[in-house]
Amino acid sequence: MSPICAHVHSNFESLLLNLALGAISRQRSSEMHFRKSFGTIAIAAITLLVAACSPEESDAESTGGSLTFACVQFEDQCRSIAQRFTEDTGNQANFVQLGGGETVARLSAASKNPEFDAWYGAPAANVISAHELDLIEPYISENADQIPDEFMHPDGIWSGVLWGTLGFCSNTDVLEELGVDAPTSWNDLLDPKLRQNVSIAHPMTSSSAYAALWNLVAINKGDEDKAIDYFKSLHNNILQYPKSGGAPGQMAGRGEIAVGVLGAPDCTKVIEEGFTNLELTLPSDGSLLDVQTVAMVKDAPNPDAAKAFIDWALTVEGQEFDENAPTYSVPTNPEVPLVDGMANRKELTVLPHDMTASGQAKDRLINRFESEVAPQPKD
Repeated sequence: MSPICAHVHSNFESLLLNLALGAISRQRSSEMHFRKSFGTIAIAAITLLVAACSPEESDAESTGGSLTFACVQFEDQCRSIAQRFTEDTGNQANFVQLGGGETVARLSAASKNPEFDAWYGAPAANVISAHELDLIEPYISENADQIPDEFMHPDGIWSGVLWGTLGFCSNTDVLEELGVDAPTSWNDLLDPKLRQNVSIAHPMTSSSAYAALWNLVAINKGDEDKAIDYFKSLHNNILQYPKSGGAPGQMAGRGEIAVGVLGAPDCTKVIEEGFTNLELTLPSDGSLLDVQTVAMVKDAPNPDAAKAFIDWALTVEGQEFDENAPTYSVPTNPEVPLVDGMANRKELTVLPHDMTASGQAKDRLINRFESEVAPQPKD
């Protein structure tokens, strides 16, 4: 990144994201007001940011071979995807690492002049929510037949590349001090002994946190009120709601909390990185298969490159395990060899997952979490 670009980012990016996240959290009924009062300013500002900081854009337009994708993975995994795509296809790839909620904010703010061509790693619910805002272009890949139907949207709104599930990432030393066993159900997290010793990210910025919110809806057979009531009960045991979905695993590893709620593959990654005092347990009362996807951005500046990227992401080469940037999510392409640490579907209590309903409910549930859960005082 050039010095000018770095200066622009340091002064404007956090402000723009905060504005966008706040605007998107409003009810859809205020969308017109959002477009008039926020959209014009944000789109203009981000357009300047993109113009100043996208030196490869002109090359991409002339060659059709370069793209920029938003990536909802750890940075080393995003870099691995970009590098392997370039090595396998010869097409240059750049990425910006963002949370699921942040990506929707960026896509919304720059919808008239998109800065991304594709979106990698986002749960299906986030992509559906973005499609509802007219930010996603359906695309059915020529390689779609390599992937089981359960991991593909029938109309091409998203294509599944990986799947995982939520888990509890527990620090065994802290649990021993508290006199608590590692949780094996969602109800175990409500133990009063865990007061301010649990962390889960905020669902507005974290895809995995919203997956947890929808997981409780599924456990309660679609009853959103009961899901919100659960998180109200859990609130006393929460130390904080960080921005990043992977942060609770790091917090547990450092001993700041007893239990982090996050994607099970992310907990495994933290353990493999040296936090051997962590233990991963899975909820016996039910887990959703959280499908991580690749999707095409509407009005992508480099649509041919975006399609090539999606085509590649569904192949064995696109989903192979990289020991230098490991992800323990399970590949959707059944021809990809599995490695130790990946979930065994036979050991999971899998709940039915209506991903379309999840995406359509996203704004409503996050608004309720914002108003009824996160800001409430703790006993």
